[in-house]
Amino acid sequence: MSITVIYGGTRPDGNTELLTERVVRGFAGVDRIVLKEYTVQPIEDLRHTEQGFQDVGDDYNALIDRVLAADTVIFATPVYWYGMSGHMKNFIDRWSQTLRDDQRPHFRESMKSKTAYVIAVGGDDPQLKGLPLIQQFQYIFDFFGTKFGGYILGEGNRPGAVIDDTASIKLADELRDRLIRQVQE
Repeated sequence: MSITVIYGGTRPDGNTELLTERVVRGFAGVDRIVLKEYTVQPIEDLRHTEQGFQDVGDDYNALIDRVLAADTVIFATPVYWYGMSGHMKNFIDRWSQTLRDDQRPHFRESMKSKTAYVIAVGGDDPQLKGLPLIQQFQYIFDFFGTKFGGYILGEGNRPGAVIDDTASIKLADELRDRLIRQVQE
């Protein structure tokens, strides 16, 4: 089983990263995509133009190929205004382009073979205010037929504070154990 983690946060060692790393620690070969380290242009909707979508020469194609190579994808993002980070949203918006990409004609089929998880941390009642984010991911996964393996919503108001959220730490440890069992099967 191969795992790719897509990090949407902007703070090194942020709460979302801390919680996610607790899940994947000890796994060999985890592919970590830190979106802030790459250039992913916003989508320009050219679906209805004669030329259609064009390659924009950014890092997106290389990143989506890394996602397509994984069996399991973990989307890790802070909760920003009841949704995912701008980096994460920008990346996922570009999936509309990939659906029409002649270089990746089986994108939707490839996404059906994956299991996805969401790990998000917010500062103010994230178990409630993070639910719109989870619902948005659920709709995305449903559209592609991707199995939604579950989610963790952690709480952290300041750097490192998620470690004090014992409920999310317990869920992270349980998810890690579940992934270990899947590797052993």
